[in-house]
Amino acid sequence: MTSTARSLRPRQQFGQYRIQRRLAAGGFATVYAATDTIADRTVALKVLHEEDVSFTAIQSATSGPLADIKREVRMAARLEHPNVLGIRNATVIEGRFVLVTELATESLDDRLGRRLGPRAALDIAGQMLEGLAHAHECKVVHCDVKPDNVLLFPEGNVRIGDFGLARLDKGRLEGSGSGTIGYMAPEQAFGRPSVRSDVFSAGLVIYRMLAGETPEWPFEWPYAGATRIRAAVHRDMIDVLKRAIQVPERKRFASCVTMLAAFQKARRHALRSTQRGA
Repeated sequence: MTSTARSLRPRQQFGQYRIQRRLAAGGFATVYAATDTIADRTVALKVLHEEDVSFTAIQSATSGPLADIKREVRMAARLEHPNVLGIRNATVIEGRFVLVTELATESLDDRLGRRLGPRAALDIAGQMLEGLAHAHECKVVHCDVKPDNVLLFPEGNVRIGDFGLARLDKGRLEGSGSGTIGYMAPEQAFGRPSVRSDVFSAGLVIYRMLAGETPEWPFEWPYAGATRIRAAVHRDMIDVLKRAIQVPERKRFASCVTMLAAFQKARRHALRSTQRGA
């Protein structure tokens, strides 16, 4: 990969897409908002920095950016769910590998820059867990659940995106310790992710929405923001999050499927009252 890869400019024609603006830049790809000039709709383009890419190189890649983006395509292809970001197209344009997806209004990370009430937070959390539960049912472990990868769309729709680090669940997974510091489960930091690692990360994301702060090591109650979350939701919902954020994996929910069930049960009365004894 080269650090001097060509940037795409606003109004530049790139295959069938007309670039609108750059949205974000990462270690191996840049994301742009663009107009699909054939379908006449706005999309997001994730464009790999690496240039002069061939389909043969993509097919044979086993490590590095090409392997990561190939994995993202294949993992997303396994998942068909309203709360999972689908890939509309994966192709090579002018020697650059490109993923085409729907364009979100903003990420949860963006949304956390403004006040987020507990009702809205619980709605986002429920949809995020629906998407992760579906992934776990399909034996896909996301491995990078964080606010940046929770995408918000018009009319309140939420989708989980970026499966570039995802793995197929085969019990104990082999990993590199990749993920995002601050939301990564302890065992994942040592290269041993599992479905319970997604549970841990999801618990941190939901707690952050409700408490305004993210718990930190050694993850012992009361976490930072405990006063605020006690005032926001019933202790049953707090208990769900405390179980999700347990350091020993065996003490967490077995997957986001069982976490979702517990979340939905607690949500029925989450906003009706608060109890200081949580």
